[in-house]
Amino acid sequence: MKTLIKLLIFFVLSICLFNQNIFASEKIKIGLIIPLSGENSVIGEKIIKSIRMAINKINDHRIEIIPKDTKSNPIDALKVSKELYKDGVRIVIGPVFNESTKYLDDLKEITFISFTNKLIDNPGNVISAGVNAISQLQTIKKFNEKNNLSESIFLIPRSQFKREIEEAIKKTKIKHKEVFYYDRDPTKLTKQIEDLTKYQIRKNNLKYEIKRLEALSFKDKEKKIENLKKKDTLGNINFDSVIIADFDENLKSVATSLLYTDISSKRIFYITLNQWFDESLLKENSLHPIYFPSINKNNYELFMRDFKNTYGLDGDQLSFLSYDLVGLVYFLIYKNDFKVSKKIFYKKNKFMGKIGIFEINKNTITHQLNFYSIEDNVFKNIF
Repeated sequence: MKTLIKLLIFFVLSICLFNQNIFASEKIKIGLIIPLSGENSVIGEKIIKSIRMAINKINDHRIEIIPKDTKSNPIDALKVSKELYKDGVRIVIGPVFNESTKYLDDLKEITFISFTNKLIDNPGNVISAGVNAISQLQTIKKFNEKNNLSESIFLIPRSQFKREIEEAIKKTKIKHKEVFYYDRDPTKLTKQIEDLTKYQIRKNNLKYEIKRLEALSFKDKEKKIENLKKKDTLGNINFDSVIIADFDENLKSVATSLLYTDISSKRIFYITLNQWFDESLLKENSLHPIYFPSINKNNYELFMRDFKNTYGLDGDQLSFLSYDLVGLVYFLIYKNDFKVSKKIFYKKNKFMGKIGIFEINKNTITHQLNFYSIEDNVFKNIF
């Protein structure tokens, strides 16, 4: 009898150990849909290299990344996603471009973690992981509150990005005075900024004040008139900051137009969106200081250095984000006892990545960002 009991115990333990070994060796399949051919293939190649770095860092043989080529179009994105679904994949990193998400709601059982930062009109099973407008305005709101700025004017270009900013303003409830829309066409922009800042009125105010003083007789008259002639305009402005929702040369055009209308960054705060540490802005001394939210600069530079040392190539913003997305997905699966399910992106959670803190809640990702200024030819960390 004792021998039989021992054999039964041994048999049960053997089954348990066998099952544990099967579980330990079972692969967690994660899809990756990116452009691997065509004009955007370089983007895809860098993402794969970055993901390889992340997998090596995680060092868990259970994680298997299965890459597929979207060819940068929505039809192929759907096609390769169906292949992944048949292979048992239920979580996919990608696609890169917002346009490629177009038909992905046909695969409702798959959760897609897209590289895009656009939140509006995405299919219900697509989660945007890029640094979106809500994350950026939340950080700007924090800066404004620290500096008692409540009379901001939003300067928003008439572009496809307009709706994203409008929605972010509504959701963050950031205090502001006005929303002003402008054309990026330089021939229209300057006149629009002149109207916004009441430039001609202030210019005429100066001219009339000089004439008025010239008709009077008082002590230090010439000195006062001479000082007025050094000015470009006369009169107060009714806002304390501008939030320019633009980038690159368009951002510089708007800021230069403000400067031209005698609204310099010494009088009000120039605030803009995530500029990814665009070094060309360091040369625009007349526009400094400029303030903006962004990712963790130190981590960004360290990643770029490691990427260059490893592959002999320059990394980019998407390769930086892709490194974090592997870590994010692994972290959420780990927290869910290595069970892949939709609910891991629905439950409230936080993940510390290289970008900063990812906040996950109800199938939405936002980021806790840092805040920087551009002045004295350097990027300065504010918080």
